[in-house]
Amino acid sequence: MVLGAFLTGALVLICGFVAGYMLVHIPPANATAVAQSNVYFYKDGTQIARDGEVNRENVELAQVPSTVQHAVLAAEDRDFYTERAVDPLAMVRAGWNTLTGKGKQSGSTITQQYVKNYYLGQEQTVTRKVKEFFISIKLDREQSKRDILKGYLNTSYFGRNAYGIQAAAMAYYGKDVGELDTAEGAYLASLLNAPSAYDVTTHPENRPAALARWNYVVDGMVERQWLTVAERSAMAFPTPQTARPATGLSGQRGYIVQAVEDYLTGNGIIDDNTLARGGYRITTTLEKPKQDAFIRAVDEHVHSRRDEKQRPVDRNVRVGGAAIDPSNGKVVALYGGIDYTRQYVNNATRRDYQVGSTFKPFVLAAAVDHGSQTRDGRRITPATVYDGTDRRQVVGSYGPVGYAPENEDNYSYGRITVRTATDESVNSVYAQMAQDVGPARVRETAVALGIPAHTPDLTAYPSIALGVATASVLDMAKAYATLANHGRHGTYSIVESISKGGEELGLPEAPSRQAISREAADTTTSVLQSVVSNGTGAAARSAGRPAAGKTGTAEDDKAAWFAGYTPDLATVVAVMGQDPDTGVQKPLYGALGHSRVGGGGPSARIWGQFTAAALEDTEVSYFDLETEEGADGELPSSRYPSSPEESEDEEESEGPEEGDGPQDGATASLSPGDGTDGPATGRSPTLPGRDPATGGPANGGAGSGGATTGGMRPGGSTNGGPANGGADSAGRRGSTGGGGEDSGGQGDGLGVFTDRL
Repeated sequence: MVLGAFLTGALVLICGFVAGYMLVHIPPANATAVAQSNVYFYKDGTQIARDGEVNRENVELAQVPSTVQHAVLAAEDRDFYTERAVDPLAMVRAGWNTLTGKGKQSGSTITQQYVKNYYLGQEQTVTRKVKEFFISIKLDREQSKRDILKGYLNTSYFGRNAYGIQAAAMAYYGKDVGELDTAEGAYLASLLNAPSAYDVTTHPENRPAALARWNYVVDGMVERQWLTVAERSAMAFPTPQTARPATGLSGQRGYIVQAVEDYLTGNGIIDDNTLARGGYRITTTLEKPKQDAFIRAVDEHVHSRRDEKQRPVDRNVRVGGAAIDPSNGKVVALYGGIDYTRQYVNNATRRDYQVGSTFKPFVLAAAVDHGSQTRDGRRITPATVYDGTDRRQVVGSYGPVGYAPENEDNYSYGRITVRTATDESVNSVYAQMAQDVGPARVRETAVALGIPAHTPDLTAYPSIALGVATASVLDMAKAYATLANHGRHGTYSIVESISKGGEELGLPEAPSRQAISREAADTTTSVLQSVVSNGTGAAARSAGRPAAGKTGTAEDDKAAWFAGYTPDLATVVAVMGQDPDTGVQKPLYGALGHSRVGGGGPSARIWGQFTAAALEDTEVSYFDLETEEGADGELPSSRYPSSPEESEDEEESEGPEEGDGPQDGATASLSPGDGTDGPATGRSPTLPGRDPATGGPANGGAGSGGATTGGMRPGGSTNGGPANGGADSAGRRGSTGGGGEDSGGQGDGLGVFTDRL
């Protein structure tokens, strides 16, 4: 009986195979072998871009160096010349890995991939796989292995709109395929696995992954004796040339197209090859009026002020920006750079600049969300007092952890509250707070808010608080949008819809979730409002809206950030320094006419102008906050020491006592230009000091006199403040008569000061 069932099953399989072989014929080349254009639209239907014609030039296999051929085989199919057209076991294994969550795997031989490229399409359907199976078998009987390999090399997609090995050689190395050396050929072979992800000039943050793939290829060549060990040892990774995009993608168009493609392929909506074949109509979530407003703001505060002849450093200035509607997670504006044809890397999505102190709010949010306590058992709130001494050793459960970050200007603040430490961006306080909360919890909170878990340098160590991680501008906008949305994380998207031939493709839909408690998010918002009203982000007040935000500076002032939000819009702006010829990151000292470029300068001004324009025709919304006890700046209960001296954390400090430091009236002016709130490592040039302790929060602070007469600085923000010539009469920069930015504000002394980040 068992034997009979087996024989019956075998007969069915044989009959099915014969029928399939007889019924499935080798078709002519598919129409998409010559790719169509994809068309991109704003949300209102206005066309943004059409991604251009196909770049393809077929070559004979003899024109492709044998080392390059072997590199492709090492990358994709090492047994190509000896195997059958299909590998059923590999197909079953790939299918199983896909089903069990180990990622999509094709399990296809080069013959099958060629059939998919040239005769069929990239759709992941059972029908297509069945056709691919039988066509591959027939093709293997009718064409030689060399003909199949030639067809594969001429139809494969390598990224940069390059179809085929010849187009790829020109796109990446500016030479004909016959001139490629072994290392270059191995890099092009590496791209076949993930064309966009492994383009190291477009995605410099992915260089380690691309290098690993390249090593896999060349090591495979050694394994198959296509390359000697000595030749392998002498090889170095061949960094490709910067891409030369089509002129049809000039201005912001190319950046938008790149960001959309990254979103579609990164979320598994469509793969690189399928998208590159074209024919798709893609409507983005971008709103043209807001996009135009972003461009105007950057032009006003950066590009119109560039003078490369007088200040060569200005040629290094880059800008990236992104804005998200917190209520629905849709990206409404994206600024990638001055012009895609001049600066190819998208400054809004790149992940290679430190975010600096814009990361600090995630530490506070983690503290509140977890109910964290200081080392001496006090619950951490905005009113909790910490020791702000410069280079203070971070202390853990077993003593100092070997990390003592510098504050800006190496200034020691003494005892200050968390709120003041946020206003002043005090590194020593936040590093200790991260240790108290637990660096791993801080990391988890950042990821929950929207920072990708794979972000470079997002390491669970106290330095995480200072923003050494290199998240993108868009990543930070997502995280700040979650804070603006009371801690609820939505489905962030830049694509409204995508269709081909009238058929809509599905987009990912995930229900919003409470990433952190509303109390944690709203308490953080409350503190960030203070940064705008009293602290380093005051230039953002030019938005004319209730706002919360944070400034940040990368190590050696290589980037200046402002990240902030109103109840209706979350926006992040970063001004970056990069040599346009070498791609090396450069400090921004002296750029745009400022001695230093800080997040409270051009970045915050761009943010303010853009936000004002983007929300111009909407009613003013106010924050509806549910904060934790103590968020208003007063000590909330007996859980806290009745005086600062009762804090064990402070008793161990050898920092200055209150009042030590500069006398009343000491300024923080860094004129000319903008200062900083302390880079990610705390290193910065020594500049004139200031004294937030005298007349500070513990002596006529926020609860008694506050910012009006005896707040963070003598002179506060009303007595000689924004209404009368700038931010303070004896504090930051300010004059008594108003006027321009360098005399205390804008217009009537609006208080948009630029002396510190």
